[in-house]
Amino acid sequence: MNIYVSNLGFSVQDADLQELFAGYGTVSSAKVITEKMTNQSRGFAFVEMPDTAEANTAIEALNGSSRDGRTMNVVEARPKTDRPASNRW
Repeated sequence: MNIYVSNLGFSVQDADLQELFAGYGTVSSAKVITEKMTNQSRGFAFVEMPDTAEANTAIEALNGSSRDGRTMNVVEARPKTDRPASNRW
């Protein structure tokens, strides 16, 4: 199951999320999303857990919990949808 984690502190790293979610089961991957130019955290991440029951337990336990003074939002990630390309330049 793919899990969306938001409202993260900017100091949270992939390894921090891996360790946090590993307390609830097997973690396939944990990736903090970063700005392309600065490589600074954008404040959200995706965590992949292969076992749905373990993933649901992690979501229930961690949603609304506090880390680095911020209340995390932890939910099942919605499927990626096709978006029209933006014309920034």
